[in-house]
Amino acid sequence: MTENRSAERQAIVARTTRLMTLAMLGANLAGATAVTAFVVFVLPAPLGFHGASDRLLSRNAIGLAIFMPFSMLTGTLWSRRRFAGPAKWFLSGEAPTGRDREVALRAPLSLLVVNATMWALAGVVFVALNAPASRRLALTSGVSALLGGIVTCAIAYFVSERLMRSVTARSLAGHPPLHPVLPGVAVRMVLAWTLGAGVPLAAITLIALHVLTDQTISGRRLATAVLYLGIAGLVLGLLAVFFAAQSIADPLSAIRRALDRVRAGDNEVELPIYDGSEVGLVQAGFNEMVAGLREREQLRDLFGRHVGREVARDALDRGVALEGETRDVAALFVDVIGSTTLAARRPPQEVVGLLNRFFEIVVDVVRKHGGAINKFEGDAALCVFGAPVADQEPRAAALASARELSGRLEREVLELKAAIGVSAGNAVAGNVGASERFEYTVIGDPINEAARLSELAKSTPGRVLASEAALAGAAVVERDCWRLGESVTLRGREAETRLALPRD
Repeated sequence: MTENRSAERQAIVARTTRLMTLAMLGANLAGATAVTAFVVFVLPAPLGFHGASDRLLSRNAIGLAIFMPFSMLTGTLWSRRRFAGPAKWFLSGEAPTGRDREVALRAPLSLLVVNATMWALAGVVFVALNAPASRRLALTSGVSALLGGIVTCAIAYFVSERLMRSVTARSLAGHPPLHPVLPGVAVRMVLAWTLGAGVPLAAITLIALHVLTDQTISGRRLATAVLYLGIAGLVLGLLAVFFAAQSIADPLSAIRRALDRVRAGDNEVELPIYDGSEVGLVQAGFNEMVAGLREREQLRDLFGRHVGREVARDALDRGVALEGETRDVAALFVDVIGSTTLAARRPPQEVVGLLNRFFEIVVDVVRKHGGAINKFEGDAALCVFGAPVADQEPRAAALASARELSGRLEREVLELKAAIGVSAGNAVAGNVGASERFEYTVIGDPINEAARLSELAKSTPGRVLASEAALAGAAVVERDCWRLGESVTLRGREAETRLALPRD
């Protein structure tokens, strides 16, 4: 696995280096060609040097033939050296330091500096080459180099930023930017305008100034200049807008797709952060939002497991208040028989496993009939119907649960025997405790009666007992499944309770 990752990193670096080199060479070659064509074919001739034009053209041609290979080689080696630092760290596979991240993020700016330096040097060379013969030509050469440098640097910046995404994403993994490191959306839009409109308009302005201050220009020459600058503006504008738009559209599209996944319930999605501007801050913000959703969902799940999903949902919907309300509820109390002996004879892990199987069935049956597990009490469980979620038929639901639960426990957990008691009536339901620590509970006579009935059921055939009060308010269909028995005084109670048992 480690070797595969190392090979993958090497492939990424090799591909990025190759594409960066080709992109830089292509951008500079295109810039040099465009400037040469602009000076030779577009600007009004003979630029004020008349008879000396042939000699100067030869001198400029020789200078161009020497300087271009020199600048290409120097710029390529310099660019590779600037990329060597991020490449070395990336190949190592180690976590980036703060310095590594900064160098990787600023790599496009570093390459822009390389290109700007080489074009500035070109401007100085050709100004010095032409100044002795014609100050106008020297000025024109300098301005042309400036415009060509702007075009080349802008395109090179857009391309290098795109090609560096893999390295940038790796450098920012786990360490999103706290503030923009690279030029943001506004600067990118300005660069796009400069390429598409600024440079062609500046060239048109140069031609107009030349004609106004010195010479006339033929209609053919003017048409050639306008055609050239129009095509250049269209091509450069398209390239600039494309790269600027993609630098914003790509991350936004990724965020949109990730939002669709989150909307579908996938909270494990995480965006790679490959932008050092405010766009990267948006990517990081999305990841933080999803992390917050994951944490919230984990807390909600944990909360629901501890207090019951119905209680958790009610608390999240209505908030938490330390107050109660009177509800008509049905209570089902289920208790394991002989749990003390079981714990003494079996290993703890086996006892816990049996109890978990037991409670899984209890939870499944109670939730199926619309009830909630109010609390687990060691080897027993208190189940409530009608609180916190209101139920029009809490008695019927509790009685049906008792019958189904008894049958399933007999069939599916043969090692354990359990007794079940069901009662119904008014009880107080609400959060009890302090603001820092509370518990949703149900307090009242039906709860106590259900617990006493389950205690009595341990010695009753079938081990399921209900109170007459539970039957009294139940639907006829459910009442027909039960029969009334004798009246008894349950432990700790003064009034008699008439018992109800499931029909055979």
